[in-house]
Amino acid sequence: MNSKTCRILIVGTVLIGPWTMVACGGSSTHAAPPAVAVAAASDEATAGLIEHHRYHHHGGVTLFIAMSLDTLGVLPEEKAAIEKIRTRLHDAMNPALAAEQSLVVALADGLDVGTIDIARVDADVAQVAAAASALAGASADALNDLHAILTPIERLALVEKVESHWVVWQQANSERGGSPNPEPDHVESVATDLGLTPDQVGRIRGGLGEEIKPAFRFSVQEVKTNIRAFGDAFESERFDARSLPGASEANDHVAGWGASHLARFVETVNPVLTQEQRVMFAQRVREHATHNPSAQGNL
Repeated sequence: MNSKTCRILIVGTVLIGPWTMVACGGSSTHAAPPAVAVAAASDEATAGLIEHHRYHHHGGVTLFIAMSLDTLGVLPEEKAAIEKIRTRLHDAMNPALAAEQSLVVALADGLDVGTIDIARVDADVAQVAAAASALAGASADALNDLHAILTPIERLALVEKVESHWVVWQQANSERGGSPNPEPDHVESVATDLGLTPDQVGRIRGGLGEEIKPAFRFSVQEVKTNIRAFGDAFESERFDARSLPGASEANDHVAGWGASHLARFVETVNPVLTQEQRVMFAQRVREHATHNPSAQGNL
């Protein structure tokens, strides 16, 4: 199995358990469920995760770490301590989350009336990025404590989950314009949900190609390098989150660019929709303002 397919299967493990790891070279003492059932569960789980990553960027890489704790499968005696650490991570992300919620509400309000307040949206996007930049320092102690609690195998599992979230985030926030991919892009998803015509889809894709110019610089390589540096450090016996290079920049890249990209996407789609479609889309967008499943706990 090629490495890309393996990494996509690992993504399924983030939400539906260890079965898909077998296909990536792992082993299990349990009998595997039918392949069709695994594929269906994996597809549904991955689709939900992609939807989440399209609308939620506030924590940058720190959010990937917090979400990875949801299904880490830690020892019973570790659960209480790790739950406290996850709470600390979410507390650190609260300022960025509040800014993101304000952004999503602003976009939904604009869709409702057909006119988006660009100045309000841009201010919210800037606030998301600013708050995310401060996360490296605010979450450092919690990450150090997390490293001290986890076993080497658990640390490796966490790193793999963080990398999987990064893979899904990239899928969720690309507009492929019809290129081959097993997952629908955002345009296709919206088109299905709202019943868009081919003409509307074409106009949206044309607008995205010409008009989406996020205000925040984004480097896939820089984020990838930071995540790899985090992984290498976190897997080792000694770890100090405060010494990680580029952590603030990576959070800023993911959160700032992601929020800006979402804003420009909605701004581009808005004039193409009918009033009924705008109301439907506004409802979908507004639902994400308070959707934060990782904060609910699932250890």
